[in-house]
Amino acid sequence: MMLAAGGPWMHAQQGLPPARVGTVAVKFVGTSVVSEDVVRANIQIRSGSELDDGMIDRDIRALYRTGLFEFIEVKRETVSESLFNLVFEITPKFRVLAVRYEGNARVKSSRLDKQIKTKPNTALDERQVKEDGEKIREHYQKAGYNQVSVNYAIERDRGTGFGTVVFRIREGPKVKIAQIRFEGNSAVKARVLRKEMETKKYWWLSWLTGKGRFKDDEFDDDLEKLRDYYRQEGFLDVHIPQDQITFDYPKPNELVLTIRVTEGRRYRIGDITVTGSKLHEPALLKRVVREKSGMVFRPAKLDKDVERLEDFYGSGGYLETRVRMVRKPNIATGNIDIEYQINESERYNVESILIEGNTKTKSTVILRELVLGPGDVFDSVRMKISKLRLENTRFFEDVTVAPQETNIPNRRDLRVAVREGRTGNLTFGAGFSSLERVTVFAELSQANFDLFNHRSFFQGDGQKFRLRLQLGSRSSEAVISFEEPWLFQRALALGFSIYRQSSDFNSQFYTQVATGAEVYLRKRLFELVEGRLSYTYEVISIEDVDPAYAGVISAGKDSISRIGFQLLRDTRDKIISTTTGNRVEINTEIAGGFLGGDNSYYKMEFRGSQFYPVFEWQNQVVSVIARAGVVENFGDSTDVPYYYKYYLGGPYDLRGYEYRDIAPRSPEGFLLGGKSYSMISLEYSMDIVSPMRFFLFYDGGFVNAKAYDFNPANYHDNVGFGIGLFVAGTPLRLDYGIPLTSESRNNKGNQFNFSFGTRF
Repeated sequence: MMLAAGGPWMHAQQGLPPARVGTVAVKFVGTSVVSEDVVRANIQIRSGSELDDGMIDRDIRALYRTGLFEFIEVKRETVSESLFNLVFEITPKFRVLAVRYEGNARVKSSRLDKQIKTKPNTALDERQVKEDGEKIREHYQKAGYNQVSVNYAIERDRGTGFGTVVFRIREGPKVKIAQIRFEGNSAVKARVLRKEMETKKYWWLSWLTGKGRFKDDEFDDDLEKLRDYYRQEGFLDVHIPQDQITFDYPKPNELVLTIRVTEGRRYRIGDITVTGSKLHEPALLKRVVREKSGMVFRPAKLDKDVERLEDFYGSGGYLETRVRMVRKPNIATGNIDIEYQINESERYNVESILIEGNTKTKSTVILRELVLGPGDVFDSVRMKISKLRLENTRFFEDVTVAPQETNIPNRRDLRVAVREGRTGNLTFGAGFSSLERVTVFAELSQANFDLFNHRSFFQGDGQKFRLRLQLGSRSSEAVISFEEPWLFQRALALGFSIYRQSSDFNSQFYTQVATGAEVYLRKRLFELVEGRLSYTYEVISIEDVDPAYAGVISAGKDSISRIGFQLLRDTRDKIISTTTGNRVEINTEIAGGFLGGDNSYYKMEFRGSQFYPVFEWQNQVVSVIARAGVVENFGDSTDVPYYYKYYLGGPYDLRGYEYRDIAPRSPEGFLLGGKSYSMISLEYSMDIVSPMRFFLFYDGGFVNAKAYDFNPANYHDNVGFGIGLFVAGTPLRLDYGIPLTSESRNNKGNQFNFSFGTRF
């Protein structure tokens, strides 16, 4: 009572002078393992200062935050009506003297030390010790010791204030999952249920994938995934009791899991009704939804139908129409009737476009990707398409496209908010491939380039710019390229590139230097088909000819003037590590004639690929690649230059043969190339540990001397295997090819190919 009567608030009430602090003392309760200086360094109240209850409370909180103290109490001793001494009575926490492990025969103590946060000479926190015990148990489980148990004890010495933490471990045997069984699953096959689980049976690559061991948390998640799968298949009453799961050990190091399932009945959709619709007939709206009466009741697909109905209204500008799905169990039929309750809104038009967040990208670059404009009906589907198109530019880290209210009735602004991403790259590096050997390179690229805006460091107009310099032991390259994707603000791309390439891996008998420039137009013609029209002028220089082949190869320069046209259709889901879809391109080219140049020829080539997902487990994919081409001279040209003919062999086509080693030859053995070729490649791949993949492949093809000669008499093929992975974001392939059908002069033995990039 005396302390309360002398408090600061009483002094203020009675008009007395402010209460002040006399002395500030620190009193430790029990053995002190913390110095008084540590306490004073964490409090602000000082002798002679005004007595402030708020400051005392903050000081207590600050001391607790250090984690060094078990209990803190501040007592006041009255000296006079306006003077009080303060005593901080503090009970320090024990400190950790040592951490000891008992029973860890198979895992070193030093490895367990890395899993825990409790360390010698830190404050002893029993809650943290308990968490550390769980971390140790999880570490053992990941290593395959699923029967491990971890307990702890704390040996406190009240005389010194230190305690020793002892983790007592019973490891048990290291166990592999030998089998996962299901009981009661009459409607769904066990192999289908196993696909839904992360817990897997142990197999020969499990040491690399980390699968095949039992983990509590992962298994609990798997049980919930199984329940979700059953519900999405219409088994709404499914029951998978955790207490009825059995763990059998036919051998000390093998685990057999048995999961018991009570499936219950499978529900189907009963009658479907639509209420509240005035703008559209219920019969029309029923045709919009894909789930029909009699189908299996799948909650996720029904939710999609709700979204489809809202999009149907939204496509007409009725943005705020909301659809509520009501489920009504039908006792008579045993099915679940569905009622879609529709709350229709007014129709809206686009008032204006509001763009936010584009600090470097011009607004016109954003506007041309939108498929909605002022005055249009506010189509929510086209709004989503606009968002997707902006994301596909890869100029932005985040894109938000949404309607925004206005003061004008039945009008909404289209708000586009973006967060700029990094679009430019300056890279340096070195690489090695079995084809080009050692190379070093530097590359500057900008995907959002602006040729005429130096103030923003040439960024913001959506143009593409690339400068690459490469120097290697067998090749060198310098390329500068530029593209304007929206010429005259139309969906028409104009680009050019200037290059100089020097290489001696095309042939061991000469060095080839190509210097040239290309200009092209590219446009989406219809659906997913893209057309590309180009003109190229280049000079090919043949240098350092081997004297033994001087009669076959002529040193000197040839000029090539050609136009090309390409049709391309690409539906692949991903450019790298493709799992589904296809890519087809048809290339035509004509050189010489009215175009000038030293050689006249035409070329036609087909290149196609198809990808088939086989199994979801380990992302298994089968791919088929097919190619065929013809090149022929015309006019005054007696032949097609040998460096523009076809060759096979190497890391990008027939991997069981040396690079460009399959082609017609001269009597002296010099590779002359062919005018017709065809090849096919079949490949099976699967993830080992994503993104590392394993490949099995078969390649076959032929090259013939005459144009339009597709006689497979000179057929060569190979089988092989390989591994793919990523290095600095670039795909790397290691392939080992084994020749099958071949000629003796082409068969140089099994080939090891080390390459970067993709095969298509």
